[in-house]
Amino acid sequence: MDKYVLITGGTKGIGKAVAFCLAASGYDLLLTYSSDFQVAEETRKELLGKFDIDVRILKADITNFKSISIIEEYLEEQSLELFSVVFNAGLTCRDSFEQLSFTAWEEVFFANVHFPVFLMQRIVSKMRKGGCVVFTGSLMGIEPHSVSLAYGVSKSAVHALVKNMVKFFVPYDLRVNAVAPGFVDTEWQLNKPEEIRRNIERKVSLGRFCHPDELAEVYKMLIENNYFNGEIVVCDGGYSYK
Repeated sequence: MDKYVLITGGTKGIGKAVAFCLAASGYDLLLTYSSDFQVAEETRKELLGKFDIDVRILKADITNFKSISIIEEYLEEQSLELFSVVFNAGLTCRDSFEQLSFTAWEEVFFANVHFPVFLMQRIVSKMRKGGCVVFTGSLMGIEPHSVSLAYGVSKSAVHALVKNMVKFFVPYDLRVNAVAPGFVDTEWQLNKPEEIRRNIERKVSLGRFCHPDELAEVYKMLIENNYFNGEIVVCDGGYSYK
C-alpha cells in the first residue's frame, strides 16, 4: 500500500491493537516505543510474520523533548512520507492532589499535549495530503477523574486541541480527530483488583470493559473516513448510563 502510519507507543496495549488493525488493511507502520526494545522487536516480528507490510520500530520517549528531533530526523533520513499519525502513547500521574508536584503535572502535560503539538509542527509539511492525525483523548477528559487530576485535565486539553487544529491543518489537506476511550482491557486495566473492575463494569451499559481490537477499529475508521474532521469519538460502552 505504501501508506505509512506512525503510532506512538505502538508496540503494546492499545497502540499494538491499532497496529494490527491497520496492518490487516495493508498499511505500513512506524511504531515508537519508550524503553523495552525486546517487547518492541517481538511486536515487529509478530506483524511481519502475519502481514505483507513494512514495519519499523523507533525508540522515542514522549517525555523527552529530544524524541521530537529523533522522529523528525528518522523520517528525513529514511525518506518516509507519513500518511497518518496516531498519538497513542500517554502519561498519567496518580499522586493525590495534596502531594501532586509541579514537576509531575508538567511531565503529564508535556507527554499528552506539548509533545504531539511540537512534533506535528516539525513534520506536518512532510505528510501526505489527504491523511489524518488521530489523537487519543479519554473518557476521563469528559467525566471527572477521581484519581488523576493531571491526566483528566490534560486529556480535556487534547480534546480542545483537536477542535483547534482543524483550522491549522487545512493548508496541508490533513484531517484531525480523536478517540476518547472508556475502560479498555489493556495490561493496566487487567491488573486492577477484581472489586474495582466490578464497580466500573456496573457503570457501563454493556457491562464489560472494551476489547482493544474493538477500539482499534475506531482509529481505523477515523483514518479512512474522509468526512470525519475535528471529532472526538467516545467509545465507552455506555458509561454512567444509570
